Amino acid sequence: MLIENFRSPNDQALISTTESKARDDDRKPLSICLVGPGWTFTSGISYYTCRLANAVVDENFETSAILLRRLLPLRFYPGRQRVGLQRASMTYRPTISLYNGIDWWWGRSLIRAIGFLRTRRPNVMVLEWWTAAAFHTYLMLALLGRMFGARIVIELHELQDPGEAGLALARQYGRWGLRALLVIAHGCIVHSRSDRELLESGYGTLQKHIAMAPHGPYDQYNGVSGGSKAASATAVSAVRTAPRPDVVNLLFFGLIRPYKGLEDLLRVFNSLTEDEAARLWLTVVGETWEGCTQPAELIAISPYAHRITFVNEYVPDEVVGAAFAHADVVVLPYRRSSSSGILHIAMSCGLPVVVTSVGGLPEAASGYDGAVFVPPGDPDMLKAGLMKAVQMAGQQFADPRDWHETVAVIGSAAGMAPAMTRPCGSQINETSLVRERRTPHR
Repeated sequence: MLIENFRSPNDQALISTTESKARDDDRKPLSICLVGPGWTFTSGISYYTCRLANAVVDENFETSAILLRRLLPLRFYPGRQRVGLQRASMTYRPTISLYNGIDWWWGRSLIRAIGFLRTRRPNVMVLEWWTAAAFHTYLMLALLGRMFGARIVIELHELQDPGEAGLALARQYGRWGLRALLVIAHGCIVHSRSDRELLESGYGTLQKHIAMAPHGPYDQYNGVSGGSKAASATAVSAVRTAPRPDVVNLLFFGLIRPYKGLEDLLRVFNSLTEDEAARLWLTVVGETWEGCTQPAELIAISPYAHRITFVNEYVPDEVVGAAFAHADVVVLPYRRSSSSGILHIAMSCGLPVVVTSVGGLPEAASGYDGAVFVPPGDPDMLKAGLMKAVQMAGQQFADPRDWHETVAVIGSAAGMAPAMTRPCGSQINETSLVRERRTPHR
């Protein structure tokens, strides 16, 4: 008889007890804690964190969220004039345990966050990564999370913010910071093959669980009606200026930054013939960052300035809803991009969208029949794409994206067994889980 096959009665009792405990642990619902920016420094990732948290709790997982309240010193933030102003109408579900929030200087806000984590003790902590400004807090939370037994997942929206990438000190700090978090984390989530390739080319072959899931739909504006607040009435009226249906209203929406390519769109619009311009209107809505004033200058000197509406601010949700409800075509002439929340708003609204084939955008819009892809920085092809999309105006297209795709990979990215990743009261359905990808060892 082989000795390794021999089990005494005591050994058998110990094994049975251990297996019983494992089964009991498997029956516990997965507890997920999301960490991202709150509403004081409202950004696209603020919306993403809230929308994902609501999707997680809708899937019947125990859900909590820790928000970054004051992200960084005001003098370093391009949108400092609006900090603290209410811009979002969406809220976290009442069943989500919410801590709002941690300030960049920590103090008591971090002490309270530690108490929140100690009480909640999530199985998985998901850090929404988009800026190096969050690194020092994320590092502390990742270490605390591991101490309290959580598995750490980094969801990558950008490897590095484009503005930070242009500053040597911020660029190096951001790269070092993300590398440190990747060392601590059990895995990460990316939204496209393009992002995964950038991650591996920039940080080497990671011995981590890497899960891939597309950005979920931004459907939070579908029921938002414009003009509900007096403070935004002027902006709501402005985004409804285009005299539809006599014209096709082209919409550029989002932060005005050098990489967004708004100048490319304006040069094409300004070069149109009078006959071409006569049936079009251009609405531009966005806050200027990084001294990107050339778009405003091009609007001012445009021969069709009377056919351009320019709302130069970070608008509240009722204005967002009004702008997309009054649009016929959305135009995203980005020169580079990892992903785009604006693209997902357009897709949720079922609008035709002209989008450049850069970064993860082709994958984000894959399966969406309303997408017209054009190469970046090519005025002739951008014009051709605009004219093609104009012919599609009035049609509604189905959004192929679903938040379940993102929620399903959280456990996979954390390296957890399928039986551990089912929500409260559910049955195991391994075919519904998105297969994880683990990179090979070096």
